[in-house]
Amino acid sequence: MNVVDQPMVGRFAPSPTGAMHLGNARTALLAWLHTRAHGGRHILRFEDLDTGRVRNWAYDATRRDLEWLGLDWDAEYLQSERLELYAEALARLDTYPCTCTRKEIAAVIQASAGAPHGEEDVYPGICRSGSDPGRPAARRWRVPDETVCVSDGLTGETLCQHLRSEVGDFVLQRNDGVFAYHFAVVVDDADMGVTDILRGTDLWTATPRQVALQGALGVPTPRYLHVPLMTDFRGERLAKRDGAPPVMALREAGESPGKVLSELARSLDFLPLRAVPDEIGAADLIPLWREFGHFHPVKSLSQT
Repeated sequence: MNVVDQPMVGRFAPSPTGAMHLGNARTALLAWLHTRAHGGRHILRFEDLDTGRVRNWAYDATRRDLEWLGLDWDAEYLQSERLELYAEALARLDTYPCTCTRKEIAAVIQASAGAPHGEEDVYPGICRSGSDPGRPAARRWRVPDETVCVSDGLTGETLCQHLRSEVGDFVLQRNDGVFAYHFAVVVDDADMGVTDILRGTDLWTATPRQVALQGALGVPTPRYLHVPLMTDFRGERLAKRDGAPPVMALREAGESPGKVLSELARSLDFLPLRAVPDEIGAADLIPLWREFGHFHPVKSLSQT
């Protein structure tokens, strides 16, 4: 099932685990530009299921940062308030309890001479036929024996993955009860009517499994657009854990939001530096996104 002729709905979905850094801000800006350039409805969704990592002050700090940059939204959601929805969706899927530890899984993979050794270990199916009832259990999805192909709306790149051999049965709910990211976002995007998802390229290889879940749940598949991650002067990804500059610090120091937006826009390869002044407003970037940001009707995803 694909998104066809539906009103455009986009979203920005930060995790409130700390201050928003410039890499997050650029993704937020691009997601907002894509939504507003299409005249769509924009959603702010806090992905706060892992409560142990959540910082309560980060919700308001993120809101203030977005408002300071001129990035508004039409609706707001907290994943932590949607647990019943995830439980209902989980009950509709073919899952099984899994009590394997990461160490046990790694040992089985290591012992298998024919095991694939790619970027991500593939679960070897230890608990498919049963698990130890005396240990805490996660819920794994018994993935179908099929290949899923996805197309990126910005680059036109296509990625195909065979679910059984390249992804494996993946966890939808951890053994502590926390619902997994890949599962929750699929349920949320469907329930919120999200049609376009602009996010970082770090999530590109996870897209086929999300599309597979959409097919299993019988919900529409959004259009996906992946943008390069923002890097530092060493070419390394900006991240909170690596001390990336927080937007909050710039805001509280009295920095001009127009200058920050200009720098974020100038960090994009497809926006010529001459097209972006030293200071610019968020709304002023919409025409530039249309002109230089590969603004065109993007293809829907396909499943095979």
